[in-house]
Amino acid sequence: MIDFKKLALIGAIGASLSACYVVPINQSMPSQSANVPAAYPQVALQIPVLTARLYPTNDTAAAIGRLSGTISRPEKGHGVFSLTAANETYSGEATRTSNSAKGSANAAGNRGGYIKCDYAMASSVMGSGVCVFSSGARFDMHISE
Repeated sequence: MIDFKKLALIGAIGASLSACYVVPINQSMPSQSANVPAAYPQVALQIPVLTARLYPTNDTAAAIGRLSGTISRPEKGHGVFSLTAANETYSGEATRTSNSAKGSANAAGNRGGYIKCDYAMASSVMGSGVCVFSSGARFDMHISE
């Protein structure tokens, strides 16, 4: 008579081992295809990051000082906006509608604060705007590579 428990166990072991694959540690890169330029793999791996520099424009902002943050992965009008100010880390989004130079960036802080920025891009890597913090601090924002 067939022992279904043993048969199921053998099937499970076989299925789990069939997914194993050994990859050599020192694997060399395959030669470039004639259809793919040599620079393509390097460019495809780069993730764009823009720098957002904030300069105080009122007394509340002056008490904080000049700030620097990032807008990472700003492809297709959407990126991740983050910066640290006065022991609070802010994280949020920077967005623009397609074919528009104007956008907004919003971020929430880990201590309850928030930032609202409006900006305009002069090119894909340069722009300027204004940021207002929940504390009332107001900054001019300059965006560049």
